Amino acid sequence: MDLKQLACAVAVAEERNFTRAAARCHIVQSALSHQIARLEAELGVALFERSSRRVSLSAAGEAFLPAARQVLDGVRQVREVVAAASGEVRGTLTVGSLSALANVDPVEWLARFHQRHPGVAARLYTGSSGDLLDHVRDGSCDVAFVGVSVDAGLGRVNSLSLCREQLVALLPPGHRLGDEPGLSLRHLSAEPQVDYAGGSAARCQTDEAFLRSGVERRVSFEVGSLDWITRIVRRGLAIALVPEACAAQLDGVISRPIVDAPCRAVHMVWSRSPSPAAQAFVALFRDGFVPAPQN
Repeated sequence: MDLKQLACAVAVAEERNFTRAAARCHIVQSALSHQIARLEAELGVALFERSSRRVSLSAAGEAFLPAARQVLDGVRQVREVVAAASGEVRGTLTVGSLSALANVDPVEWLARFHQRHPGVAARLYTGSSGDLLDHVRDGSCDVAFVGVSVDAGLGRVNSLSLCREQLVALLPPGHRLGDEPGLSLRHLSAEPQVDYAGGSAARCQTDEAFLRSGVERRVSFEVGSLDWITRIVRRGLAIALVPEACAAQLDGVISRPIVDAPCRAVHMVWSRSPSPAAQAFVALFRDGFVPAPQN
């Protein structure tokens, strides 16, 4: 058993297709099949169930996959640590971020990082705070920018507090509450609202704020990004509560302060066992980040 065989098997398991797996491993399909056959012969089991239409993992393959990934990840980490010790940062860096993030530009920070460490392959994706925290904890994400209630715990991650943001009411132009002085959650409770999916950190934050105020809210639309929230509000289908800094960057809508608005805390979080690339990104960010003035 060697690393090439493990890499080929993991590629087949993840691609569920020998042709795509061969392309991913940069070898011809016959060579890939040969590597898999040798590995299965050595293990004495079939890792895959093959048919004319699909490839799936056998029971033995299901047990094999996480262990094989762990071995390959360990080898990758060894190479990255040794390279870092000689002054070269390389490997991969996965950064996750909320879609509703205004005081930090992850793309700008990745550009700065790439300029300093061009040997690192970087990936950026968006998600909910809850999912991003889970991904950092399980190692599938290196660094993430999340927003949670100010009294919420982060749990089993390293973190750097970036800012606190008040939520404001996002309204379509001409809305009847647009000129109302001193909006409150009670003012907004009768309006149809758009928010993130139930159970998400952002949704829990607003739900809890309405609950503390003793009023019910009517969520008519559940979406997954700030862009969808903005489009729905812009068309007059609902109103929303969004961070003040984000609202200031949106066109075709208006924002109004809320006297009893919830507040969110924005953090950068990273693994308690960061890779050299993650350590380098965190160090770069710590050195260069300037917090926005707080009201």
